[in-house]
Amino acid sequence: MPRLFGTDGVRGLANGELTAALALGLAQASAAVLTHGHHADARRASGRPRPRAVLARDPRVSGEFLGAAVAAGLASAGVDVLDAGVIPTPAAAFLVADIDADFGVMISASHNPAPDNGIKFFATGGRKLPDEVEDRIEAAMHDQSAPTPTGADVGRITRFADAEDRYVVHLLGTLPHRLDGIHVVLDCANGAAAGVSPEVFVNAGARVTLIGADPDGMNINDGVGSTHIDNLAAAVLAAGADVGIAHDGDADRCLAVDAAGNAIDGDQIMAILALSMQERGLLVDDTLVATVMSNLGLKRAMADAGITVLETGVGDRYVLERMTEGGYSLGGEQSGHIIFNDYATTGDGVLTGLHLVAEMARTGKTLQELASCMTVFPQVLLNVKGVDRHGLDDQGVQDAVTAATVALGDAGRVLLRPSGTEPVVRVMVEAASQDEAQRVAEELAAVVRERLTLDAAA
Repeated sequence: MPRLFGTDGVRGLANGELTAALALGLAQASAAVLTHGHHADARRASGRPRPRAVLARDPRVSGEFLGAAVAAGLASAGVDVLDAGVIPTPAAAFLVADIDADFGVMISASHNPAPDNGIKFFATGGRKLPDEVEDRIEAAMHDQSAPTPTGADVGRITRFADAEDRYVVHLLGTLPHRLDGIHVVLDCANGAAAGVSPEVFVNAGARVTLIGADPDGMNINDGVGSTHIDNLAAAVLAAGADVGIAHDGDADRCLAVDAAGNAIDGDQIMAILALSMQERGLLVDDTLVATVMSNLGLKRAMADAGITVLETGVGDRYVLERMTEGGYSLGGEQSGHIIFNDYATTGDGVLTGLHLVAEMARTGKTLQELASCMTVFPQVLLNVKGVDRHGLDDQGVQDAVTAATVALGDAGRVLLRPSGTEPVVRVMVEAASQDEAQRVAEELAAVVRERLTLDAAA
């Protein structure tokens, strides 16, 4: 059977693959796995009889029945549930750490359309689960031997009344500079940030114009948010605003738009923040953690500033692992997942947006001026389907990659990587011009297709 957990929890069509029964079983299994160990010993020593879990969701309509199923599963397994309602994913992670809960559950499918949903878990301290713990939860779903509590041992389900307030206070407490005088357009993707993000930016002093801030359960990510940045650009120009900030459905990512309507991606945001933190003595070991997909321009800009860029595989969990191992303070992805290790245990789009606008306020520079610290190299990404994703060590493919790399020299970069789940190889090329990047990418894709195409009849 395929693995239940994907790269970011369990996802699927709500009431299709992701049913209430599956949600209940997952919750019971997570309780069996995540309520033991040193934290459980400390809980018992403090006199708290039952473990606690934070439960939150984004505003998708299916989150209501899935949240009810998760709450029921946790309580039936003897876990007290603090239901935080609709809040961002990073807020849920923060609250797990803030109240020293045993674990947390977030119901969201991030930037996916409304019919999809997902369930992800946070361990003690608000950190994402490693693969082996997810595997133990999956195994526990098939174990019928776990005892079933009764009487006073069953869990209670209560409203986490001050969840949003705790998160807002936390965010405001991280700010290096107020945002007075800056006009911000916020695109909340009709998602989990629709309540929190406007409140925080207004409290920080910004003048705020809102789009995508009217969730109805079905319009999440629908033509708004970080996957539809053109709409934010148009809104910034129409409002004459200084900057636009876009979240995705669960608000763990942030992209931006400058006053001229130019999109500012996660690489550019990381460059701006890394330089700011270096100047203020906050960038640990003058090091930034990014993925192999980050633009060559980011690496060049950081090298010019004496900042080391450490590369990881694609995925914010791998960025966080590397940051934790080395104690580094900043990392992230081109997609806008930015992690501030001093303030968060996961990507946080509201936190990122605040600190980006705060840098505008601190320096008195426009976002366009700040973003000029980095030249973005044109990047082309092609997906070659129906090929052996494990065959990238083929000599013909390797020779083509070497030839392309030599031809591009210092003015470009080539990266071939396999899909994690499908017979697909992703070909990424960066070059001095869009035309050159497109030509080299198509030439490499042709080689991959010729050398690695699967035999459909096999």
